[in-house]
Amino acid sequence: MLIHRLLTTTLAFAVLAVAAHPANAGSESGNFMVRVQGTVVDPDAGATVRSGGAVIAGADADVSTEVIPTLTLSYFLNKNLALELFCCFAKMQAEGEGAIKGLGQIADFWVFPPAVTLQYHFDNMGALKPYVGAGVHYIHFFDEDGGQYGRVEIDDALGFTLQAGVDLSLGGGWYLNADVKKTWIDTEVNWKDAGLKADLDIDPWIYSLGVGYRFNLEDIFGRRAQTAMK
Repeated sequence: MLIHRLLTTTLAFAVLAVAAHPANAGSESGNFMVRVQGTVVDPDAGATVRSGGAVIAGADADVSTEVIPTLTLSYFLNKNLALELFCCFAKMQAEGEGAIKGLGQIADFWVFPPAVTLQYHFDNMGALKPYVGAGVHYIHFFDEDGGQYGRVEIDDALGFTLQAGVDLSLGGGWYLNADVKKTWIDTEVNWKDAGLKADLDIDPWIYSLGVGYRFNLEDIFGRRAQTAMK
């Protein structure tokens, strides 16, 4: 089911990308790449839950796995090094596990989780262009809802992320992309009305499939400037 949703999301965004791309601007050695992707966010979650400051033995929590659309923007510093910005929005849920499994859903929330990575691209394998990267992942939580457990606040968090992926050249600046990231990140959750707090490790695996378009920024802006002057 997740794979079906991922492929459907990827196809929809690929169609949008094809419709919107600048004609004849693609370049295999361009300094900028845009990718649209379908992404599975699969948290490897765990929690330490406290009531009145005391740890609840055996209490744990889990965070839902979601399939979402994502976008990456990559700027190539040279043929091997690139900076990538990854971003999206997602709505997620947290559920009680272990000793508090009977509580069911204990919160739902939206996240804005941009990640910035420095990548190394291998350029000696023809149409196949693998890369690795490392960087930071920031998560902003908003519109939190504790449901029957009242007000809930989740602290924004900053973590470390590793990345590996591959671009397959289709010619004319177009690429197919597959990417995986692992992020280590934790936050604090506070149910103010229920007197509960949790140190929550989210630590998601992030799997993406998508389509990319690589070009030179100068070509795009140069053509727009020439059109405006006519």
